[in-house]
Amino acid sequence: MEQISATLRDAVQSGQIAPGTRLPSWRDLATQLGVSRGTVRAALERLVDDQLIVSAGPAGTFVAKAPSPQTPIPAATVAPPMRDYFPTFSEAVMPFQIGVPAQDAFPTTLWARLGTRGARRHATAPTSYPDPRGEPALREAVAAYLAVARGIHAHADQIIVTNGYRTGLSLIIRGLGLEGTVAWMEEPGFPLARIALGLANIRNVPVRVDAEGLDVDRGIALAPDAALAIVTPSQQAPLGMPLSAERREKLLAWAKSADAWIVEDDYLGELQLDGRASPALAAADRSGRVIHIGTFSKSISPSLALGFVVVPPALAEHFGNVAAFHYPAPGMLLQHLVASFMTEGHFMRHLRKMKQLYRSRRDMLVAAMADLHPVSGGCLSILLDLDRNADDVEICGSAYRHRLAPAPLSAWYGDRAGARRGLLLCVTNCMPHMLEDNVGKLRSLVADRRSI
Repeated sequence: MEQISATLRDAVQSGQIAPGTRLPSWRDLATQLGVSRGTVRAALERLVDDQLIVSAGPAGTFVAKAPSPQTPIPAATVAPPMRDYFPTFSEAVMPFQIGVPAQDAFPTTLWARLGTRGARRHATAPTSYPDPRGEPALREAVAAYLAVARGIHAHADQIIVTNGYRTGLSLIIRGLGLEGTVAWMEEPGFPLARIALGLANIRNVPVRVDAEGLDVDRGIALAPDAALAIVTPSQQAPLGMPLSAERREKLLAWAKSADAWIVEDDYLGELQLDGRASPALAAADRSGRVIHIGTFSKSISPSLALGFVVVPPALAEHFGNVAAFHYPAPGMLLQHLVASFMTEGHFMRHLRKMKQLYRSRRDMLVAAMADLHPVSGGCLSILLDLDRNADDVEICGSAYRHRLAPAPLSAWYGDRAGARRGLLLCVTNCMPHMLEDNVGKLRSLVADRRSI
């Protein structure tokens, strides 16, 4: 009894169990701990006497609203590179925040209806272990979407469902045994990919981008022995230009001759706001050297934490085994929900509506900031250049205190000292009724810190 009482007391007083939390019943807790019900009941009654928990009769037992103070468990902190890209986790989206779709345009009613229907079907389905590669219904839906929208002809067995982009990249690194090798990385390029390479002890070689995208010749000159190149060929992240046809041919030829791999980060899929989306690089791969990563974070919601990897046929079985033991697919219910959203035609319709909405919001933002001369960017954003000596990270910190969330362009560079300075402003959540006020705040923050 003393041990149970002391353990619960420490958890409550430290804040590990939050005030107002409903505790398990003494019967359930006794079964879980393998002791008699009388022992647990006595331990809980002691905490009631100490006013750490309160009993509400049949409603249950709860942690008191104001438990006795004690040294709290220290909160975990987010590493600065992550904070540069994610100003906040699990909070309301702020204006200009990149990487998130329009919250006000999410098809809430439809999503709830599909979710209710799916939950009912899931509850009556046979109990079985899920396919670690992902539910067949979702993999087949993704294969059909890729054939129509991205020109990629892949069998469902080549598709591995993942917990978003980061898990997909980790799966590729482990599946190909790339730890300790060398990789090309676009400069500027996605900060989290750079972190992933570092964690895998992969030496990152920054390769500059220009108006045609990744400079393949420079990559070969800097690191001809690289085992991997991570690229965003359809819309370079964060600057927005597509990889030119000539550069695509050079990149594919290099991968074939060097026995290297290309990771295609197709982070926006077909969400290109002007004209037709550039074709996927994997659609032109004839040597089986391109691995395609897609995600639903920008098209539906990042809260799904859902993505997929498309591997060449020769790697399908191996990657299925790696996924089974290291990166199994997320919950079946979520996968079936997204599969229904796709197969019933809602996904493509949603993308069409979002492109129309984002074009409108981009044009409004550009017009409102015309005096600041913004330029087109990727990630559904526009770019506001700053003076070379400006601290764009500090400016973004000031903006955050005003409930604005632009992203610092310098955070996308491996070489921060030589980085271009600027602010990335996502257009997706630029609400018309708040635009003038938000642009006014931003204008005051960047005054006297613009490029000449």
